[in-house]
Amino acid sequence: MAGLGVPELLIILAVVLLVFGVGRISRIGSELGKGISAFREGVRDGQKEEDDSKDIEA
Repeated sequence: MAGLGVPELLIILAVVLLVFGVGRISRIGSELGKGISAFREGVRDGQKEEDDSKDIEA
């Protein structure tokens, strides 16, 4: 993010708010949070299954 300072980020935020509106942005943030949580849970489950399979092989 070379060359992006606080003023530039504030301008980008203002444009995003104007285009999408506050309601849609909060909904997008909520869905993004749920997606990240599901991804982390999937990774955790995959690691657990991998560890279990290694225990069975040993």
